[in-house]
Parts: sequence; structure tokens; C-alpha cells
Amino acid sequence: MAPPVRTPRQAWIDAALSILSTSGPDAIRVETLAAELGVTRGGFYRQFAGRQELLDAVLDAWEHRAIDDVLRRLAEDSGDARSKVRKAGRWTLSKDLMPIDLAVREWARRDPAVGARLERVDNSRLSYLRELIGTLHEDPREVEARSLLAFSLMIADYLIAVTPETGSRAEISAAATDLILG
Repeated sequence: MAPPVRTPRQAWIDAALSILSTSGPDAIRVETLAAELGVTRGGFYRQFAGRQELLDAVLDAWEHRAIDDVLRRLAEDSGDARSKVRKAGRWTLSKDLMPIDLAVREWARRDPAVGARLERVDNSRLSYLRELIGTLHEDPREVEARSLLAFSLMIADYLIAVTPETGSRAEISAAATDLILG
């Protein structure tokens, strides 16, 4: 009879996501995770066949949070397209999710399989923006351009270190979103 599972699979995944967000995928090691969780390495092998299975589960969890959770929350929201675009940006790239997203982007530069997954996630995000912005504008090229600008603004807001000359960063980002949405 197999020993009881003491550390749930999700605890390993959550700990790995935390390490990914601060130190990148190379820092996700069984020994490190076991130490962080205060358990032995043996518990890991009751949950995963190996490190690659954990890394795949980490990417699955990121993708679920980045797409499914956000879309579920937006489906429950009764706001109009403009408010949903704003909320999609806030929820997709929240302080909890953005560090993971940036780590996955860096990881994707070195790993084609991760790059393919990132492309799928970004295409899903852009598709939803097209859907929302398409309710505001009719020209398909304009919808595409505005969607790409909105998505770019969400990501760039975390990557660009500037101090606006007028207003706060939040105010300037909101004004930029207003310009993009028209």
C-alpha cells in the first residue's frame, strides 16, 4: 500500500510558480521545493514522475490563471466592453500574475515549447480583446490595431521605467487606454 500523500500536488505547483516568478525556471529544483515546503524529496516523486512533469504542470497552472480564470471573471462581470478591457488588463497582469508572466516570457526566449505555449496564451488574450474592441469599432484593421496597442500597453506598463511629466503612471495609463479604445 502506498504511503499517504502529505503534500498535495497543487502545493508543489504553487511553490514552483513562486520560484519561477522570482528566480526563473532553472531555479525550480526538487530539493529547493522540498526545503521550501518543509518536506522530503520523496513526496515530490509521489506526485510527479520527474521535474519535466512539474514544469509542464507549472505552465498549465499559469495558462489556466492567465486565460481561464480571467475569462471566467469577465463573463461574470456585467460591465460594457470598455470596462471589460480595463478589467482584463488589470486581472491578466495583476501583481500576482505579472511576475509569472514575465518569467514565462523570458523562459520562452530559450525554450521553443514554452514559446509555443506563450504564443497560444497571447493569441487567446488578443482574440478576447478583438472581440471586445470589435463591439466598439467596425473596421477590422482598426480593431486589430487597437487590440494590439491595448495588449502592448498592458505588458509595456510593467517593463518601462518612466515617471510621467503630468499625472501618475496609473492616470497616464488610463488616458492611453481611453485613446486606444476611442
